[in-house]
Amino acid sequence: MKKLLFFLTILIAVAVAIPLSCSKDVKGRTDDTAPLQPAKTDLDGGTWKPVLLTGPTEFAVPAPAATNTPDYIAQINEIKTWQADLTNDEKAIVKYWSAGAILRWNEILRELVAKHNLPPYQNEDGTYPAPNANNPLAYPQFPFSNPPYAARAYAYVSAAQYDALVAAWHYKKLYNRPAPYKVDATINVLIPQTDLPSYPSEDAVVVGAAVEMLKLLFPGDQDYIQQKAEEHKRARIIAGANVRSDIEAGEALGKAVAQKFVTRARSDRAGAAIGNQAQWTQLETDCIARGEKPWYSLEAPKRPPMLPIFGKVKPFLFDSLTAVSLRPGPPPLTGSDKMKQETNEIYDYVNNPTRERLRIVHFWADGAGTYTPAGHWDAIAAEDFITKNYSELRWARNMALLNMSLMDASIVCWDTKYFYFNPRPTQLDPRIKTLTGIPNFPAYISGHSTFSGAAAAILSHIVPEKAAAYNAMASEASLSRMYGGIHYRADCEVGLQVGKNIGGYAVERAKIDGAGN
Repeated sequence: MKKLLFFLTILIAVAVAIPLSCSKDVKGRTDDTAPLQPAKTDLDGGTWKPVLLTGPTEFAVPAPAATNTPDYIAQINEIKTWQADLTNDEKAIVKYWSAGAILRWNEILRELVAKHNLPPYQNEDGTYPAPNANNPLAYPQFPFSNPPYAARAYAYVSAAQYDALVAAWHYKKLYNRPAPYKVDATINVLIPQTDLPSYPSEDAVVVGAAVEMLKLLFPGDQDYIQQKAEEHKRARIIAGANVRSDIEAGEALGKAVAQKFVTRARSDRAGAAIGNQAQWTQLETDCIARGEKPWYSLEAPKRPPMLPIFGKVKPFLFDSLTAVSLRPGPPPLTGSDKMKQETNEIYDYVNNPTRERLRIVHFWADGAGTYTPAGHWDAIAAEDFITKNYSELRWARNMALLNMSLMDASIVCWDTKYFYFNPRPTQLDPRIKTLTGIPNFPAYISGHSTFSGAAAAILSHIVPEKAAAYNAMASEASLSRMYGGIHYRADCEVGLQVGKNIGGYAVERAKIDGAGN
């Protein structure tokens, strides 16, 4: 009966959501974003430091045909044929994709994360099923896109897109084939013109990398992903931005580079992050052996801990030994006066909520069905990046720096959580009634605080004029977990500092990657 009610609730939510999502009166925050018109082309971007590639020529791109060949002229005519009878839908997809390839694919990724950010419902016997990557359409569908999984997905997609674009920029400068509208002035250009060479197409590079990574990360959504990819490629031809051979070369390059990231992802130890009953029991046993009160799930029936071995996943910005060295010292002892004082502070917060604190709790909740904390920071960054008029390459580089820091923050945070296995405030004081959902993993250190500290550090480097605002947002995100009743002060303050330390690694990388600022 419980399961039936669970699914009925979901069906009702979907029934409400679908009409809203189809309504032409409901606009997204970036629906009317102006076409991307980079302030500079970053033409030397092929020399920037990649993440995994050994160099920009690791994957060869053949020389393009000359622009006076019959084959190229036929491709120009394909553009003219499309443009001769454009429908409103075709004009709409040009407008949508012209806002920027990195922006739009990051938004698509956030949508997929939110769609899959739902914990599985329990079985009749009180156990919980787990998503299976080898059978992604069976219940529960793969993946359960929880915060660590999501942070890893954002990082892999962003880093693959960046590396692929570094290679693309090398070949653009090498071959220097002009955009079709510079070859044939009769083409009706539907996007801002640029002096950047068009071969291989930067948009198609992003498409190729995104499709390959998303096939791995969201295998049950391949039809949707492929539909968006075809729409994106068609938009570039309709707009007069690329001929078909620009697109084909770009897509092939993006896919080839992405395979290098797929290989890394298959062996980064994330597949074992869920652990097993013996490991879950050992975490509790070790905590008790230290004389501490262990964390336990507050769900009914008790749910297994979320990804207790995620702290062993291979990071991007440093090696695994460094990740362990970034683990902070212990939290206050569960029986100490300090812990009692911090627990009482949380009790006071939840019993004396103010309108402003409630706003903060809900704004930063990032629970089931959302982009997760990492995606929340991606959305914040994207809105700021839109105003900067970056090239696609610089967009990708900045998103990669942000998302690698967020993934590595999740690794260090999860390592810390399961090393100390510290209980939540509601466990130490059942009188505490939280104002937001209680995450199903140990308290110390706060994930929101760690994510936010990392994001604020790297974003302050990328957009220095907003450093104060980013740090204020990070502090607010951290405090939201205390106001909501799910974290102690030590969880938040230490988490924020650990996150800033991790973000510092991204800043150091940014200083030497050749991109400048």
